[in-house]
Amino acid sequence: MRKLLPGVLALLCLTLSFALHAQQKKVTGTVTDRNGVVLPGATVTVNKGKQGTVTNAEGKFEIVAPEDGTVTINFTGYKTQTVKVSASGEVNVSLQEDIAKLDEVIVTGLATSVKRRNAANAVATVSAKELSGTAPAQTFDAALNGKITGANIVANSGAPGGGIAIKLRGVTTFYGNTDPLFVVDGIIVNNRAVSGGLNAITGAASGGSTSSQDNAAGRIADINPADIENIEILKGASASAIYGSQAAAGVVIITTKKGRAGKTRVSLNQDLGVISVRKLLGQRKLTEQRVEDSGWDVEDYKAAVAAGKLFDYEKEMYGNDGFARNTNLSLSGGSDKTTYLLSAGTKDEEGIIKGTGYANNSVRVNIDHRISDKIKIGVTSTYLRSSSDRGLTNNDNRGATFGVALSSTPSFAQLHPDAGGVYPENPFAASNPLETRDKMKNNELVNRFIGGINLEANLQQSARSTTRFIGRAGVDYYNLKSALLFPSSLQFQAITQGQNVQGNANNMFTNWSAFLVNTINTKNNLSFTSTVGLTHETGSFDRF
Repeated sequence: MRKLLPGVLALLCLTLSFALHAQQKKVTGTVTDRNGVVLPGATVTVNKGKQGTVTNAEGKFEIVAPEDGTVTINFTGYKTQTVKVSASGEVNVSLQEDIAKLDEVIVTGLATSVKRRNAANAVATVSAKELSGTAPAQTFDAALNGKITGANIVANSGAPGGGIAIKLRGVTTFYGNTDPLFVVDGIIVNNRAVSGGLNAITGAASGGSTSSQDNAAGRIADINPADIENIEILKGASASAIYGSQAAAGVVIITTKKGRAGKTRVSLNQDLGVISVRKLLGQRKLTEQRVEDSGWDVEDYKAAVAAGKLFDYEKEMYGNDGFARNTNLSLSGGSDKTTYLLSAGTKDEEGIIKGTGYANNSVRVNIDHRISDKIKIGVTSTYLRSSSDRGLTNNDNRGATFGVALSSTPSFAQLHPDAGGVYPENPFAASNPLETRDKMKNNELVNRFIGGINLEANLQQSARSTTRFIGRAGVDYYNLKSALLFPSSLQFQAITQGQNVQGNANNMFTNWSAFLVNTINTKNNLSFTSTVGLTHETGSFDRF
């Protein structure tokens, strides 16, 4: 008996293995839309996500499934379709467009997602097509304007390079911060508005430099809109219940574009245009009586009229026609195991004020690799460099900014330089705005890196239950250098003999998280998802 036992056990194992193998079969098929156009990159899963693959460049797939199993096909913008495995093992599926977006998968947690039809809260979404528009916005936050219901998006400054305040409806917070939390590919990014020290020049606010008076731009403006696949906005309780008190003002979840299996696709977009003021306010119509009532010299006015030297300084200051160019190049593709996306973008826009402008250059690399049927890993990384020449505008208490100086300067004043390049003093204001515009410097230079890694593994699978591990880690680092230069030759710098303000800020934010997600499907077509996990965040901000 002892000699027969090993042989019997071996026979039983062989028989069991053969029986299990006999229950599985190879399933092949093609995924198309209703017009017969193949859909590469569609997700194909077996038995509600127990095993999966993606379609290749020809829209075809191959997967192993139980003989009595089902195959589910998902593709962004189309309705999800589930079909039974046929006797022949061939499954050809034609997907229908999801006009109502009820089958759209939206992010509702740090590690989970749900279809829109099953979501307990309203989640606003903005697609890449809606974000780009006909005329691309200068910055990402400006591109959101008018696309989110219940969001108040206001420019606190017209200066190039941003200065957008985003407030979601129904915001309440004990911390005084009404800005939403921004998450890019699972990485929490910093949107701190860093003051450049302009208040030292304008004296707009007492007690030192303040961001609100310096027209500082939130750093979410660095993100290249062309890299974004879609945006989801969680508001109120649905946001703070997931991300905690830091999300009391809402959460903006940004997902960047990923590669799809198939041949390498090359995309090149080029935008050229001219930026000009839409409508000027216009000037006061002066007469000799109005000049006299204002306390100005009537003879100077009459001489200017006789010489034909009445100037439209509003048009000279704000009437510059700025040239704008925006170029984006991307390469994407891959195999069933590995997909990639490489993109580069460059933008250069001149402002409506001479000497102002915004330039942004970015490079992005996104790679996803399926190590096995149960383990996949993804890496996202981007480097951005932006430079903003922001001019001297908005509120001030020294009569130095362009608008304040021009408001009290009549059209017959002579502010232009002579043949030697020397500007006359402006007797009607504290500064000669033309001289200030041509000699000053107000620049912000930002270098930024955002990178993250994502790991997903199926730890347990059964007919009714699946347990997954999801791990994420990311870093957001940027260095911001501000340079303000107002030379002593400027009219309003006669007392201070010139001012030079240099600023440097370093921000480092890291976060990592680990989750176990269990999904149980009952016989009554009910699904229960439970998540347990740990998150860790560190932030460091150093500025002088």
